[in-house]
Amino acid sequence: MSLQQLRQISVTLTSRHFQIQPLIPYPIQISTPPKNPFLTATLSHKPTHSSSSSSTKTQDNGIPIEDVKTLVKFKSRHNYIRVLQVSRKADHPFAGSRLLLLDTPGNIHSISFLFKSFTDTYFDVFATLPPILPPGPVAILGFGAGSAARLCLELYPELVIHGWELDPSVIAVGREYFGLERLEKQYPDRLFIYIGNALKASVRDGFSGIFVDLFSQGSLIPELQDPNTWEVLKKCLRKGGRVMVNVGGSCVEAEDKRRDGKVVMEESLKAMRRVFGENLFVLSLGNRKEDSLIALTGDLPDLEAWKKALPGSLRCYVDMWTQFCV
Repeated sequence: MSLQQLRQISVTLTSRHFQIQPLIPYPIQISTPPKNPFLTATLSHKPTHSSSSSSTKTQDNGIPIEDVKTLVKFKSRHNYIRVLQVSRKADHPFAGSRLLLLDTPGNIHSISFLFKSFTDTYFDVFATLPPILPPGPVAILGFGAGSAARLCLELYPELVIHGWELDPSVIAVGREYFGLERLEKQYPDRLFIYIGNALKASVRDGFSGIFVDLFSQGSLIPELQDPNTWEVLKKCLRKGGRVMVNVGGSCVEAEDKRRDGKVVMEESLKAMRRVFGENLFVLSLGNRKEDSLIALTGDLPDLEAWKKALPGSLRCYVDMWTQFCV
């Protein structure tokens, strides 16, 4: 799953510091050239509403290398997989978190904290979707280690989730390092995980909602730039169903330098627009220089009613949606 948003953070590993600078909300990007003693990465978490002076301080502060530990690193058939642990003592919003990085550039595909549910990433935006859906199960295409699923299962007691992940090694890592096995045991009748092509996801009578977070080699998968893909996904929805998509942006660093993140994002949104028409909205988690977007289909619901159905910390996202214009 790849296309992650919320305030991006650049991370530079040197002999002294692991520099993490919040820029835009989105997945991590990591570049590790052979025999290069330096590691560069970008990390994401949700936009904040603090003062500019506070923001500047956060961007300038680095995380000492001793506060970041690599728990696992290996190559599977589909991914270059890394799990990082950030010390609880680190002076950073991600202190105490565990991160799943995929692809050579290093996108963050999952994040979890030991003592809190909200992640301060685009996964929190995903968790605002269930209250505006009709009854029925939801799908997560690009399941990762289960960050979005965990939040939604905790917040909405009646919700049933079907998740698809292409790489079985990612699910194995999720079970070992991100509490996914415990989550499956806790919600045996509400969480179902499948290994395979997410674009072939289906259930009887369709989904009430679909989360799309599909990246490969550090870029949104090419199928998402094809209107036919969105036609298929639209047919998988129940009446009144919606799709919420992590479409990335210029903050995304792909393995193939020809796949510019901003261009891929725009092509994906245009493909969605051809299928969903004017019922397409976007939420920006970036800035003019480093954009990062979440997309939502369907009529914009009653905003006040939507807010009332959400936990207080998620209500700020409701007013951030704007209609997508070509």
